[in-house]
Amino acid sequence: METLELERSDSGVVTLTLNRPQRKNAINGPMWQELRAVFHEVAANDADLVLVVTGAGDAFCSGADLGDDRNAAKRHHLRRMHDVNEVALALHQIPKPVIAKVNGVAAGAGLNLALGCDLIVASEQARFSEIFARRGLSIDFGGSWLLPRLVGIHKAKELALLADIVDAQEAERLGIVNRVVPAEKLDAFVTDWAERLASGPPLALHMTKRLLDAGLGSSFGDALQAEGIAQAMNFGSEDTREGFLAFLQKRTPRFRGE
Repeated sequence: METLELERSDSGVVTLTLNRPQRKNAINGPMWQELRAVFHEVAANDADLVLVVTGAGDAFCSGADLGDDRNAAKRHHLRRMHDVNEVALALHQIPKPVIAKVNGVAAGAGLNLALGCDLIVASEQARFSEIFARRGLSIDFGGSWLLPRLVGIHKAKELALLADIVDAQEAERLGIVNRVVPAEKLDAFVTDWAERLASGPPLALHMTKRLLDAGLGSSFGDALQAEGIAQAMNFGSEDTREGFLAFLQKRTPRFRGE
């Protein structure tokens, strides 16, 4: 690929690295296309159990590359935004756990790329900004849906309208990130989480992720009904039988997604 690097481990962890460090991994036209393809690929590949998204160099992603001709100047803006939206939706629809490993700046679409992941781990050097207003733009890449659900509507408006830069500690306080760790421990921490998720029950993790996503827009009754259907499916699976057997035998379960 021209703008991304993809690495797969034997345990089922896939690491996707945005690889335009000279532009702080800003997303240009080819990267939009490659991100969409990778998200669809990981979603469909049964051997891929966890996705880790990160950036090369000292940045996670500085947002869309507004200076890239292939990204904006030669295309109708509505068509371009259709492509952007398809990438955001493809990320949201990945049924496996997705971790954002934020090693530096995450701004604009780069921040919302991280917010679209299930878990965010940031180094102490990370910085975050819904920078759109500084560029004369409104929020995109799912930020209008994701941000209020994490920080509340008034704080979301503050972050989006003022476009301030937030450090990692403040982002953790606001609930934007799950954990902040020293830069030298970032890789090891994310690897530990990814390996733990990869060894978990794929079907149950998939359904838990979907239940939590859907629960934000459901009534309590609808959420309970969805939980009941999902749990009934679990009880009919080999993974649940393995989980109970491992508990009785006092050993670590070996889940296979069956």
